[in-house]
Amino acid sequence: MKQSYVYAALILHEEKKDITPESIIQILRAAGADADEAMAKSIAESLKEVDIDSILESAQLVAPIQAAPATPASAPEEKPKEEKKEEKEEEESVEGLAALFG
Repeated sequence: MKQSYVYAALILHEEKKDITPESIIQILRAAGADADEAMAKSIAESLKEVDIDSILESAQLVAPIQAAPATPASAPEEKPKEEKKEEKEEEESVEGLAALFG
């Protein structure tokens, strides 16, 4: 529920509107949500001295770094293990044939 207040504030910021308790409440009510005046006032007061642009910019810079390891590191290791198993199976079958033909 508290996230909706922050989202409302972000919408206001994006639209270059003042972030006030009344405007936060308007957005929440337009979305069909119940709005708590005390929470809206708290969010508006908390964001009064915050540079939202710099926070959003730093969040965009951090996000790609966190998403960088997209491929699993263990995938290349699985193939050599499988190849080793196949080699062992071939050796065992060759040994079995050698025992038959002595």
